[in-house]
Amino acid sequence: MIKSCDMEVIPTNRLELLSEMEEKYEKKDKEYFVGLLNDKDFVIRCRAVCILVDMGGEDVVPHVANILKNDSNELVRHEAAFSLGQMCLRSGIKPLEDATRNDPSLFVRHEAAVALGVIGSQDAKETLQKALEDSSEQVRDSAVVALSNLKFMESLSKNEKFAKLTGG
Repeated sequence: MIKSCDMEVIPTNRLELLSEMEEKYEKKDKEYFVGLLNDKDFVIRCRAVCILVDMGGEDVVPHVANILKNDSNELVRHEAAFSLGQMCLRSGIKPLEDATRNDPSLFVRHEAAVALGVIGSQDAKETLQKALEDSSEQVRDSAVVALSNLKFMESLSKNEKFAKLTGG
């Protein structure tokens, strides 16, 4: 166990599991990582989300969306929001809209709004306009960034990759 300020922050079993995860990643074992989304360790759940998104595909979106909606840890939900944005799939819009409107954490609402801007679909415009009224300044600012990207993509952008990079 590695200790910091007398706290156990990196248990040995986490390191062992991360090593196992690396082997499963090399084998592209999506089902293994789907199973890890239920692990008791929030660090493992965060990594599983990232790895599933890296593996890609529409089949991953429902699993990541479920984490975004239901995980008890706001950091894990934040990672799910970020990851859905990075996937840039239209199927990620509804879960991100729900999180932007309803997640109890401003941290998650902020990231979901930014992710909607990264996806760049005009379908998210109404949700982002409502986010301009959020109680959190960070969420309101994130909505401004996202709406700016939607407008840019709609009217000026000639390079979709650049627009995605500037969306959040």
